[in-house]
Amino acid sequence: MTSLPHLADIGVERLNGVGSKNQDALASMGIENVLDLVTHYPRRYLDRTSQAAIADLVDGQEAMVLATVRKTAGRRTRQGRSLVEIDLFDGSSYLRATFFNQPWRAKQLPEGTQAILFGKVDRFRGRRQMTNPVVDLVGDRTGRIIPVYPQSEKAGLMTWQIGGWVAESLRRAQRFDDPLPQEWRDRLDLVGRDWAMHQIHEPDSIAASKKARQRLAFDELLRLQVILVMRKRAVEQDAVGIRHQADGPLVGRFRDGLPFALTAAQAAAIAEIATDMSGPHPMHRLLQGDVGSGKTVVAVAALLTAVEGGHQGALMAPTEVLAEQHHAAVSSLLSGLTVPSEQTLLSDRPLRVALLTNRTGAAERARLQAALIDGTVDILIGTHALLTEKVAFRSLGCVVIDEQHRFGVEQRATLREKGPGLVVPDVLVMTATPIPRTAAMTVYGDLDTTILGEMPPGRIPITTKWARGPLEEASVWDRVRSEVEAGRQAYVVCPLIEESERVQARSASEERDRLANAELSGLRVGLLHGQMPAKEKEAAMDSFRARDTDVLVATTVIEVGVDVPNATVMVVEDADRFGIAQLHQLRGRVGRGEHRSWCYLLGGGDGDGDTDAGQRLGALVRSTDGFELAEVDLELRGEGTILGTRQKGATDLKLASLRRDKELVATAREVAFDLVDRHPGLVGLPDLAQEIRYLVDEDDRDFLFKS
Repeated sequence: MTSLPHLADIGVERLNGVGSKNQDALASMGIENVLDLVTHYPRRYLDRTSQAAIADLVDGQEAMVLATVRKTAGRRTRQGRSLVEIDLFDGSSYLRATFFNQPWRAKQLPEGTQAILFGKVDRFRGRRQMTNPVVDLVGDRTGRIIPVYPQSEKAGLMTWQIGGWVAESLRRAQRFDDPLPQEWRDRLDLVGRDWAMHQIHEPDSIAASKKARQRLAFDELLRLQVILVMRKRAVEQDAVGIRHQADGPLVGRFRDGLPFALTAAQAAAIAEIATDMSGPHPMHRLLQGDVGSGKTVVAVAALLTAVEGGHQGALMAPTEVLAEQHHAAVSSLLSGLTVPSEQTLLSDRPLRVALLTNRTGAAERARLQAALIDGTVDILIGTHALLTEKVAFRSLGCVVIDEQHRFGVEQRATLREKGPGLVVPDVLVMTATPIPRTAAMTVYGDLDTTILGEMPPGRIPITTKWARGPLEEASVWDRVRSEVEAGRQAYVVCPLIEESERVQARSASEERDRLANAELSGLRVGLLHGQMPAKEKEAAMDSFRARDTDVLVATTVIEVGVDVPNATVMVVEDADRFGIAQLHQLRGRVGRGEHRSWCYLLGGGDGDGDTDAGQRLGALVRSTDGFELAEVDLELRGEGTILGTRQKGATDLKLASLRRDKELVATAREVAFDLVDRHPGLVGLPDLAQEIRYLVDEDDRDFLFKS
């Protein structure tokens, strides 16, 4: 029986025909061993039993044909572009393939070459053609179903070569181990791995290839989930937490003093977190909430739960602007609250919230450090400055990390290690960037998850419009002027700070000057971007909060956390250059007060809603639900950007898709919990344990398998 780690130890040079040149070519494609090769799966199949004949192709539709080159010609167009025209014949009719700016196609497709072409069919001067189709050279391969592999024309490797080496690998590997217990295979109706590995590459039918894909995609997801669940269980088993008091009087006084009623979702989240914090193991929880859902109140309740027992809390934010915003908001929420003073048995002292950023002066930093050690600072809010060795707490009981995706796992661990002695503080990570459920289970699979899916009552929905063309853009600036005349304020966001010839997007600096002398002349127009000195950034925000600035032209430094209830208009220029999540965050900077608010999206090329940019902007116009938009984003962009928040490595998904395999993700997580809980350390599951050991690094291996 052959295991996947065993194949990883066999270099591709052991295969027939893989000399040094082909070895280098395969390495350029990320294929260095036989495991890489057999998991280099076909991207599609040519089913010769139902392949399209050229004579039957329908204009305007995409199609895949297998044909032989009859004639190749290359020339230059009047505009100086290279043009290669290939005439192909499949026994039923002719097809012309036209390639612009790809002169190498003439050498790739000489007369007599057999190739698969995939593209959109149209007509030119009465004859069928495809323009710039995808080409796969299959060689003289036989069989009813031909696998078509991702190939590298740059490396000089074609699908028929890759397929040949895969076939040899499968033949020499013989039978594959199956790490999934039979009981789960039967319950989930999954085929065996050995059958799946052969049928994904050499399928008897298209249906067989789909069954094979399902099993191998499940294996990818299961391996990832087993690692996450083992990590979660190891932390729960070994880490000693602080058993905080749930629903203590300090949290009660805080809730009673709020000028608004908690939503049901907030109350449930606070209760769930309090239960976690009262347990023997440290909390590791993700708090997901849409823009404006009230995450800060929930986070403050968690911090107060730690303070209640004489411990301290820390809140880390990714930017100084956001840290300062949190400090102002938390200080306001906790104004008037007192805690017992250790200096005397008879009196209380005001609960103290402090701020630490890179611009905190040396003298203030020293005073702050002394207060942290003697316990007179109860809650410390700051940026990465909290991670430095000089920052020490008397007894850190709870850590809140805002916008978790901006921080690495190592930074989270550094804050955890600032707990008292061997005790690990509770950790709550927050994100205002909703992510789909399947992605949350994959990216944050080692964390428990709480979702704030309810908005506070009385919130007026933000009206979002996509301004296409000069007339609609003119109405945007009219709206800004009318809102300023009514006493309100506006943001204008640009994607770049300085003009770039390479990227034709408006810069914040130049756009501020232009607007102040054109559409917004007579208004007080300010500027804020990340490259400004700290004092200038602070002054710009203070001026805007104090209403001394009517319009703030900014970069995405205001994406999260900035809370100015008087701002009612958000204008995003070159909106097509932003992603859905970022646009949704920017929109969330308005609509935070009692007045109706607007978000205007400028740009998007010719306004075509069918382009990727058009679909993104159209989705923002249709919905203000961040979770719904996250699903749209996943459909449009794929999981690559989401999984990019996780360190890439051997656990990357090659077949599985968080979009197509939503149910499979949930099932894999269910199976992972069952296997890990019934087989601690994967004892009794040697094949699965061997794969997991191979996939994780040495430190993780020692941590996961130490029991």
